[in-house]
Amino acid sequence: MSEGILQRVGSIAANGSTAEGRVARVVVDDPHEVLGATVADLAKAAGVSQASVIRFARSVGCDGWPPLRLALAQELSRRAVELERSDIAEGTINDDDCLHDVVQKIAFHEARSIEQTARLINEDTLEFVARTVAEGPRTLVFGVGASALAAMDLEQKLERIGLPCRFSPDTHQQLMHASLAPRGALALGISFSGRTAEVENALRLAAERGAVTVALTGVEGSPVGEAADHVLLCHAREAEFRAGALASRLVQLAVVDFLFVRVAQLRLGDVESTLEQTRRAVAAHRKQDLSGRSRESQSH
Repeated sequence: MSEGILQRVGSIAANGSTAEGRVARVVVDDPHEVLGATVADLAKAAGVSQASVIRFARSVGCDGWPPLRLALAQELSRRAVELERSDIAEGTINDDDCLHDVVQKIAFHEARSIEQTARLINEDTLEFVARTVAEGPRTLVFGVGASALAAMDLEQKLERIGLPCRFSPDTHQQLMHASLAPRGALALGISFSGRTAEVENALRLAAERGAVTVALTGVEGSPVGEAADHVLLCHAREAEFRAGALASRLVQLAVVDFLFVRVAQLRLGDVESTLEQTRRAVAAHRKQDLSGRSRESQSH
């Protein structure tokens, strides 16, 4: 249960308007401090009842506060060991970090975020989404900002194997795509925060047309998550980096890869010939080496 416990707590903390969200916020703000707290201490710090603390513990899969406290202690201990092994003194980027420190810290946290996403993603949901993409009439993808990069990546991958997929960086075009979604199409909204209004609106519009809606987000109970029939959760500790979406972008791309490879497996008979056709289409436009063959053809 210790695996990913802080990510589960963080997802609940994102909804700070609920009693459980306020308890989670206290834990996230200083996880080391709450290790010595009782149920009464935690309830007082969060301004909620002791029953709310118990409900919070159960919502992350623990039978009560003591098992959750143990799981939290185990994860914090494991993190400390991982940081030491990676020669990283602390988790945040500081002004006095040298380039080597910056590279090591970013590499460590981004790799760890992908590993956590792989451990915690709901594989049943992922399988359902892959089969819907493989068998459905069309895939529509919605995303803004950094999430648009993951949306664009999925569109390119699916089109490469002959599956119709539509994405536009223009949010008005995304709404147009959603309004024309055929029944049974899959509409995937990507938003790490889960609070991107444009993505939420597109998902709700696609749902009205009879599309199967899926949210790829870091917060299950977010507006984007609530707007979807199914949720694929990705986990990243973006608080480590203040300059922009770093780890969140990579975990979104990782989930896109999980999904695409599974879809390709499901359509294996069609994929090989389609990939060969697309390779031939672009081969004439690649630089030739001294032997007269394109470097791309050598790689295949």
